[in-house]
Amino acid sequence: MWHTMPWIFLVSWCVLPVGLSLRHEASVQLVGWSMIVVAALQCAQVNRMLRRSLDHYLGQAEYPRRGLAALLGLTLVVLALALLLQRLDGVEEGAAINLAALFLISPYAQILAFLVPVPSFCRRLGLVTVLLVAGAVAVGQRGGQLVGLVLLVAMGSVISLLASRCGAWSLAVMWEAERARETEGRLAVAEERLRFGRDLHDVMGRNLAVIALKSELAVQLARRGRPEAEDQMVEVQRIARETQREIRDVVRGYREAELGAELAGAQGVLEAAGIACRVTGTSAGLPTAVQAALGWVVREGTTNVLRHGNAQHCTITVSATEGRTELTIENDGVPEAGPVTGSPGGPGGPAGTGGTGLNGLRERLTTVGGTLEHTSAEGRFRLTARVPLPGGSGGAGAGAAGGAGAGAADTADAAGAAGAAGAAGAAGAAGAADGTGGVRVSGGAS
Repeated sequence: MWHTMPWIFLVSWCVLPVGLSLRHEASVQLVGWSMIVVAALQCAQVNRMLRRSLDHYLGQAEYPRRGLAALLGLTLVVLALALLLQRLDGVEEGAAINLAALFLISPYAQILAFLVPVPSFCRRLGLVTVLLVAGAVAVGQRGGQLVGLVLLVAMGSVISLLASRCGAWSLAVMWEAERARETEGRLAVAEERLRFGRDLHDVMGRNLAVIALKSELAVQLARRGRPEAEDQMVEVQRIARETQREIRDVVRGYREAELGAELAGAQGVLEAAGIACRVTGTSAGLPTAVQAALGWVVREGTTNVLRHGNAQHCTITVSATEGRTELTIENDGVPEAGPVTGSPGGPGGPAGTGGTGLNGLRERLTTVGGTLEHTSAEGRFRLTARVPLPGGSGGAGAGAAGGAGAGAADTADAAGAAGAAGAAGAAGAAGAADGTGGVRVSGGAS
């Protein structure tokens, strides 16, 4: 529309009124058609500057000083030719030159409206109008013609300002909406990638640690000629297949952790690794979102105890105070010269450089308004997660460790709890074969 509008006005407001009313003298014809040619060059300059002017209005391009100066020069030339034509009395109808003046100033006003604020626009067009009026007085215009010229120029300037600014504002809104849709799409893709990476890390971390644990246990049993080694490898196969199913669920976005099953599974896995584990509290009555968030904390915390520590004892506590639930995982796998508070990569602590476990947990807890803290002092590492309860209701009362086992009855994770119990039984069998009453299996899965 903006590209064609100057040409339409050129034909309807300049070429037809002036060209058809020119007198036949050679000087008049020369001045009149020269004015029309310069007006056409003015329209071409408007089309050339239009895109850059719009980009400047949208904050995407610099101020086109040279282009605007060239357009102003063409405007002044064409207005001078119009005044000269008026001086020669070259137009049979006096109104035609006023109509032409309305057009001749409009292209400059159209571009200027994109480039400067409204007060600056009014000042510049006011100056051009003053020059035009002074020239009209110099060539003999008086009275009604002069008033009509001023009114027409003012009306043309206002129309150009409104048309340009309103159209540019509408275009800016549409472009902003389009950019918002593109940004929303990119954020959705990025969020899905983060979710997939976080879930894959949390699901695979503990499962791989258990597979490594059971494989090492099977090796020790096989070296002693114990038949339980075959049972352990069957368990490894079952866990591997279960991991495949969980990965498919992660890909589909259906995988969620259940706190009761995760507590029972953590206790079984840690005891199978020779770590005395005590679970206090129950997940009964907690909202599903809170259980899911804390379930991932239990899974990641257990994985870190197995992979990064040399713990002998581990305590997992679920407690509810007014308005929030708190989960604490504490173990003694940090030596006296261990890492300082919150440092990654310590024994029993978070993974080192390149790990995403605790960062992923923080992201999960943030979605439910929770927080995550980890400290190490005096040879103990503590991981604490706090999640507010909707409406300030509590549901996780203090209880025996068996309260966590009750949550394991959930059919979705029953197989994981059974596998953990099997690992504990195999550890006992290996201890009997060793003749010392216990086999210490390293949790250094990597």
